[in-house]
Amino acid sequence: MSITPLMPVYPRCGVRPVRGDHCHLIDEDGTRYLDFASGIAVNLLGHSHEGLIGAIQRQAATLMHVSNLYGSPQGEALAQRLVDKTFADTVFFTNSGAEAVECAIKTARAYHQAGGNEDRHELITFTNAFHGRTMATISASNQEKMHKGFAPLLGGFRYVEFDDLAGAEAAIGPATAGFLVEPIQGEGGIRPASQEFMTGLRRLADEHDLMLVLDEVQSGVARTGKLYAHEHYGIDPDILATAKGIGGGFPLGACLATEKAARGMTFGTHGSTYGGNPLAMAAGMAVMDAVANDEFLAEVTEKGERIRSRLEQFIGNYPELFELVRGTGLMLGIRMKVESRPFFVHLRDKHQLLTVAAGDNTLRVLPPLVIGDAEIDEFFEKLSAGAADYQVPEAG
Repeated sequence: MSITPLMPVYPRCGVRPVRGDHCHLIDEDGTRYLDFASGIAVNLLGHSHEGLIGAIQRQAATLMHVSNLYGSPQGEALAQRLVDKTFADTVFFTNSGAEAVECAIKTARAYHQAGGNEDRHELITFTNAFHGRTMATISASNQEKMHKGFAPLLGGFRYVEFDDLAGAEAAIGPATAGFLVEPIQGEGGIRPASQEFMTGLRRLADEHDLMLVLDEVQSGVARTGKLYAHEHYGIDPDILATAKGIGGGFPLGACLATEKAARGMTFGTHGSTYGGNPLAMAAGMAVMDAVANDEFLAEVTEKGERIRSRLEQFIGNYPELFELVRGTGLMLGIRMKVESRPFFVHLRDKHQLLTVAAGDNTLRVLPPLVIGDAEIDEFFEKLSAGAADYQVPEAG
């Protein structure tokens, strides 16, 4: 056989981590990498957080899984924690971000159909978005690279330019069920929506009885210095998808909704075999214990502002490479004047610094939220060395 045992859908690099140590990954040959990728915004507590590890170990020794045919004390406790800390009245637990977005899409459609408006099924989504890899979530994204090979796409989505409020308003029609948007685009290049755009979407949703659905899979769970990024805009959604950091590395996602928005999600309308199992709930509760407090969020904000300030000074030394810094908290992006992916590879392979490439020639900086001064200084040492010896590949 020529195909590999792991289906070859990832262009895997030569880094092969076998152990984590706080904010570093250690390869099987002992090489240490500074991890400012965090599993793409997942390992928000780093790789050896005693509270998270202890919670998972204790739960694994007690009860790992039961089906959702039974009561869930663990799920009820974490759901109540999220309800207490957010806009939401109810929560559905999933295993991933894509599943959380799928549930959000179903919830938005069910809201209208439960009210007798069966024609209102279309969600307005936005260019350069990334919502996941399932058929519904790639259909919700306008990126051709994710569509190729999987036609026909699912209907029920209309694309509008990101941050274009007038375009979003013009797209509203009799079939519109709501808006699906990332308040800060991650894969799209760490592009925050404007205040006017987010406030305007909330206003339009209220005026037309539409659902405002936020994809906060990457921007949520303290990543931006707020528990969820929409708090920066002073608005609440009707429905929100969260995942990545909420499990700290354990597979976990959730769809949060108001009571009004969830009126169509009744017995038998949705389900999951593994979603909300006791082991995942223990991980989620440990994460909330660590991050859902004002002191921790203030620290994320302070560290993010400090790194951003240093980055803005740093890029001035390399005007041929870097253009600007954008983002919020510890969800930062450096927009480059050249392709970002070769530079991301250079930092990884030559300087043992892990970052994440993104759209719009952007280098994502997504460190664990528990970084300290030593890790910040090491990051700038490696980034400076990488910029100093980088040779831009010749075109073609």
